[in-house]
Amino acid sequence: QVQLVESGGGLVQAGGSLRLSCAPSGVIFSIRDMSWYRQAPGKLRELVGTTAVGGGTTYADSVKGRFTISRDNAKNTVYLQMNSLKPEDTAVYYCNVHVSLFGKEYDYWGQGTQVTVSS
Repeated sequence: QVQLVESGGGLVQAGGSLRLSCAPSGVIFSIRDMSWYRQAPGKLRELVGTTAVGGGTTYADSVKGRFTISRDNAKNTVYLQMNSLKPEDTAVYYCNVHVSLFGKEYDYWGQGTQVTVSS
């Protein structure tokens, strides 16, 4: 069973930067969208942003101008560059990969990586 492996989380001071990575443990075919979500304590999981297979990228209003999502299609890897971090960005961050294959849709999820921003 292929899994998504995340890395790059940690503790950072407000105003700092972190870069998250998410790569599969094996081969995944027909990847379409690649996304990052986050879930803060006591809150619902929310979409941070999505990069489409065609190259378009969208972001939540709360992170626009501070976060950048990129992907390496050769490695099936997605990245989240987070700059100007704020305490309210503290959450567990999850990557998601959406696959469309033979008329079926699949989603893979990472295990989550903790990001903590201190004030």
